[in-house]
Amino acid sequence: MNVDLSALHWIYLGFILLIIGFMVKRRDTSLICIMGIFLLAIVATGDFTSSISSVFNSFVYAISELLSTILIISIIVAMSRILMKTGINEVMVSPFTKIIKNATLAYWTIGILMMVISWFFWPSPAVALLGAVLLPVAIRAGLPALGVAMAMNLFGHGIALSSDIILQGAPKLTADAAGIPVSDVITASIPLVLVMGAVTTIVAFILLRRDMKQGRLEMEGTFDREKKIDAVNERLLTKGQRKFFAVLIPIAFLLDVVGMFVFDLTGGDATALVGGTTVFILLLLALFAHKNEGLEKTTSYLIEGFQFGFKVFGPVIPIAAFFYLGDSGFGAIIGDFLPAESLGIVNDLGNALAGIVPITGEIAAVTLTTVGAITGLDGSGFSGITLAGSIAQEFDFFNYWFLDIIKASQH
Repeated sequence: MNVDLSALHWIYLGFILLIIGFMVKRRDTSLICIMGIFLLAIVATGDFTSSISSVFNSFVYAISELLSTILIISIIVAMSRILMKTGINEVMVSPFTKIIKNATLAYWTIGILMMVISWFFWPSPAVALLGAVLLPVAIRAGLPALGVAMAMNLFGHGIALSSDIILQGAPKLTADAAGIPVSDVITASIPLVLVMGAVTTIVAFILLRRDMKQGRLEMEGTFDREKKIDAVNERLLTKGQRKFFAVLIPIAFLLDVVGMFVFDLTGGDATALVGGTTVFILLLLALFAHKNEGLEKTTSYLIEGFQFGFKVFGPVIPIAAFFYLGDSGFGAIIGDFLPAESLGIVNDLGNALAGIVPITGEIAAVTLTTVGAITGLDGSGFSGITLAGSIAQEFDFFNYWFLDIIKASQH
């Protein structure tokens, strides 16, 4: 059923275009999203006071929707802090240093290891866990520091974060905005991530080798920075204890993955399993490492983790708050001010657009690709994930186009 577009629909659409425009200019969009929420509220209610309250309520709604994702990232970071402080990360990574014999092996070994660890720890903590140990080894093998950075970012922030199959933080943002299950986004993204990952990593490696042969990349400023980790990290565990935990932690997370398949856990259930495992590992390490101070140190690590989590999601919350208004969030935040036959602002706009332009998978794919490129101009497309999901819902994209991709990938 088509709904006559009201002022609310046009305001919402206008602010989507404004957000895209500001992203093209590489400017922050938080202010635009907040103004959009306020304007939608005041037009809907006609009440200045409740409109101001709606801005705050929209933040509360967005945080409540994103809370599981924020928590899992925060807890993972908290655990990564104690891994680095105790030196367990060095022991976990040390077997792979023996593989790195030349620049080629350094690039692919660091990249693949970064991808796997990022699936469990997220890319930012994974960089800290790997960088200090593997960078000096890679440089000795002949890979410049820039090559190490390329491998870690392409495999970590690129492949691992694009798929995010374990923690499911990034796909949850898209799924919530598109109004579909997280598992659908993850499954449908597999062929896209595979193609993207293969193209970017191989092309980057070829260009890197070309520049190395032409002498454009120098190896300076690296060996003098190499320091013994023993002098940097505070040793709180014995060598035997570090080896024990270096084996225990990967096994614990691998058992989580097995549990996901055996018990068919996806979305929030899968995230909760990983999160609970991480909390117990954090507690165990804090008690072993800090002994009598373990209780207090546990809180300190958690505080560090929460600081990181809200720092990462700080820019995302206002954007997510605005785009939640396009779906079920409108009634929860502002109230029942849309027409009774309305399916939500985004769905109404999608139906109206379908009546004007033939909505095909090809048009939707090109549109979303363009939006993805625009939102990634600032070096991180994370803040634009919600925008992409909202536009996908508007095109009714996931209902049939991703289904076609899934079917094609199965043959």
